[in-house]
Amino acid sequence: MWIAVAVYVAFAAPDQWLIPDVAPATIASRLIIAALALFSFEILRMANAKTVWLDLTCASALVVGYIGWLCPAIGTKDATAMSYYMVFGAIFMMGANLFFSFPFRLSVVTSGIVLCAFFISIFRFFPSNQAYQIAFGMFYVSCFIFTSFVNWRLNVERRKVMLNAAEARYRHWEAAERGKELLELSHTDYLTGIDNRRALDRRLDECWNAWKNERRDFCVILLDVDFFKRFNDRYGHQEGDRCLTVIANTLRTLVEQSNGVIGRYGGEEFIVVMPFESPEIAMNLAERIRKKIEHLAIGHEERPDDTSVVTVSVGIAFTREQSGEKVERIVREADLALYNAKANGRNCIRAFDPLLPRPDDNAGKLVPLLAAAIDRNLVSLVYQPIFDVVNGKARAVEALMRLRLPDGTAVSPKVFIPVAERTGAILELGRWAIKTACRDILMTDRMATVSVNVSPVQLRSPGFAASVGDILKECGISGSRLALEVTEGLDLDIQAEVLKCIADLRTIGVEMWLDDFGSGFAGLSWLRAIEFHTVKVDRTFLHDCSNQRGLTMLQDMVSLIRNRGNTILVEGVETAAQMSLLKDLRIDRVQGFHLGMPVSAELLSAA
Repeated sequence: MWIAVAVYVAFAAPDQWLIPDVAPATIASRLIIAALALFSFEILRMANAKTVWLDLTCASALVVGYIGWLCPAIGTKDATAMSYYMVFGAIFMMGANLFFSFPFRLSVVTSGIVLCAFFISIFRFFPSNQAYQIAFGMFYVSCFIFTSFVNWRLNVERRKVMLNAAEARYRHWEAAERGKELLELSHTDYLTGIDNRRALDRRLDECWNAWKNERRDFCVILLDVDFFKRFNDRYGHQEGDRCLTVIANTLRTLVEQSNGVIGRYGGEEFIVVMPFESPEIAMNLAERIRKKIEHLAIGHEERPDDTSVVTVSVGIAFTREQSGEKVERIVREADLALYNAKANGRNCIRAFDPLLPRPDDNAGKLVPLLAAAIDRNLVSLVYQPIFDVVNGKARAVEALMRLRLPDGTAVSPKVFIPVAERTGAILELGRWAIKTACRDILMTDRMATVSVNVSPVQLRSPGFAASVGDILKECGISGSRLALEVTEGLDLDIQAEVLKCIADLRTIGVEMWLDDFGSGFAGLSWLRAIEFHTVKVDRTFLHDCSNQRGLTMLQDMVSLIRNRGNTILVEGVETAAQMSLLKDLRIDRVQGFHLGMPVSAELLSAA
């Protein structure tokens, strides 16, 4: 508007040159109209008037500006100069159609009024011959038609841009809302509805930083449901889930009253993080929690002690100067206190004491055994078949490592694998497992594909991909027949060296599988960062399908993986009903005791 007014006033100079006899009147008219137009426009703008009123003000200024100049101008005695000067009236039509971004109808009406005013002036008030009227009339009509057409096209394009922008904003909003839902879901335990381990880890970091920087004390309380495996075996997983949900809701009510947060830290393990004014207050809360769970009187007839209801063992640790420099230390201390509570008969509370016995002291005995396990034939592999759901045929097997002590006692992988990772023995054991699996399964063509679990220590190890390539070359087999499984639940950051190692493995044809999807909190990050061939859904999602909530969770997870284009493998199939469900869900591959137990390579065909 200000630019248009400036140009309008600047035309006072041609008025003085071309029609000097009426120039004082036209110049005065220009100044008065310009002042009124700007005053009206600025008043509306400061009043935050709607755009339609601003448009009407500008359009009115154009019409009044043209007619206000034309009326005194056509009275000039210099008819020849004025006859040429009137051509500039077309600028007002161009301003209405092209300069201002008016709605199309307002532009046409404004430029139409200017056109009509021109014709009225040359036919009624300005002396001109017929040739002049026809020539300039055609020029004005042409300007009106062409500028109106261009304005219509611009309005169409502006409308498209507006719609595209609106759609983009909506999609952005929709994505943001979906992101909030996914973020909330990623921080919520799927069974109990309380915080999961990821959310609690973040809360722990916040409390730890507040303690380090501001000395705001906090405590960690770990709770474990006593003899929960026996409860599940006696009453079934559905009742076990109901028991955990009731306990979680009870804990949440008690903890939130003390400004703490509660989360599910493991299968039947819960964790509380809360500020405290004194250790006595925190201990009192822990005792109230223990009594409240006991008073729920959830029956548990399979306990080996004299108690017949569900109880919890509680371990608690407090911030202290000797706690070290990492937040994991205080969680470890709470875990040690919990271990001591279990060792003292369960259904009790123990605070951390540096003199408490360490539960993993016996693990040190495994260190020398793992170092010599391959040479002494203490480790072996068993193979569990993986079946295609469509044709029911076994197309692959998973290699599972087993360890026995010299006296023949079996050691759980949950015990010896962490020790092997901590000591570095996993590197040699991992290479041995890959080479043995290739020789047992692939070189003998017992199966088309074999999968082997890999540790984060192996993926971070320099030259791991090259060592796998050497094994494939030595065995004379294609890399596409070997699959390496990365467990989502592992504490494995998506670091540059890990991504580089995985990229190198994919280069030599090795398939990468994501194992135990859903058991940890990094699954979506892994799916976004790496193109996995196969995604293995953690067995707990299948076992939770006895209720509608669990079934919905499994269906959502399957849809997510299928939309990513990965092969879907569900493990832990233990019943015919579970197998039927997976067929209905059109799962690609399945694995479990119902279909095939882990056996040696020699017994694989018979199995």
